[in-house]
Amino acid sequence: MKIGVMTGGGDCPGLNAVIQAVVKRATDYKYEVVGFLDGYTGLINGDTKPLTLENVRDIYQDGGTILGSSRNNPFDKEEEPGKVMETLKKFNIDAMIIIGGDDTLGAAKKLSDMGVNVVGVPKTIDNDLASTDYCIGFQTAVATAAEEIARLQTTAKSHDRVLIAEVMGRHAGWLTLMAGLAGGAHIILVPEKDFDINSVCKTIKKRDKKGETYTVIAVAEGAKPKNIDDLVTVSKEKDEFGNVRLGGIAEVLEKEIEKRTGKTTRSVVLGHVQRGGPPVAFDIDFGIQLGVAAVDLVKKGKFDNAVVLKGNKIVTVKLEKVVEKNRKLRKDLLKFTDFFSMM
Repeated sequence: MKIGVMTGGGDCPGLNAVIQAVVKRATDYKYEVVGFLDGYTGLINGDTKPLTLENVRDIYQDGGTILGSSRNNPFDKEEEPGKVMETLKKFNIDAMIIIGGDDTLGAAKKLSDMGVNVVGVPKTIDNDLASTDYCIGFQTAVATAAEEIARLQTTAKSHDRVLIAEVMGRHAGWLTLMAGLAGGAHIILVPEKDFDINSVCKTIKKRDKKGETYTVIAVAEGAKPKNIDDLVTVSKEKDEFGNVRLGGIAEVLEKEIEKRTGKTTRSVVLGHVQRGGPPVAFDIDFGIQLGVAAVDLVKKGKFDNAVVLKGNKIVTVKLEKVVEKNRKLRKDLLKFTDFFSMM
């Protein structure tokens, strides 16, 4: 048995833990493992590296992915699915373990429908994939973003300012809400709940009257003001999966808040800091469990499936269930978006 493994989409902490666990479990079964480099680019071009116990030893605690990644879509060009199939045949790959988010796993589902033996491993710091409680990398991103938001408190207090942190999150506010709460943000703005800029400014003024002359705001990049349909974007140019590059909502807020309240307001985009660095213990443990479970599915011949977390157990779900929709914040959690606003 020869297993191929790849990581696609944005990198995140915990990917190397999955890779190391895949190689360890596969070696237990006397399977061979081949890594495809730079996401689907490696599958299209046949760029590989052998994965052995020796070259994955102790990578579990390293951030990023030793295989590299990309947002290449193997279905973007008519000839590329055929190239993928040729690559799999050339390297005698019996099964693929594909680690990625909704775009990567959506393409994995299409490959599965073409007859490729696929097992998926959900990964995204947005934590917005269906059928899993947590995705690999999310807990580390929360810890990182929370620390950065908490650091804004000192400057906000010292200068009586409004400080705004823009957090990743295109369709879902899991990262912004959890990091905002842990970092002590007074106002949290998420994609699931369009915000009223007048209400935001009213809250800031109320805090001023109470002697709380500073405010820290966490805003998801996909959050929108009421009555505005378009997301704020850095560029209208789309990637190969049809996504525009979001960014800039914090700067928009900065200008509007300062104009409406008269308070000095500054914004910061946390950006790729959120997905960088070594994983926290949760993501290491989680990644190891996912890697082992993925290889076990290969051994059992249970393809067209993904390994996910439900409660405290790793379970199996159909691949299509993971990518059929974005998992939004539960409605009962939305009350926490202004939890600290009037403290």
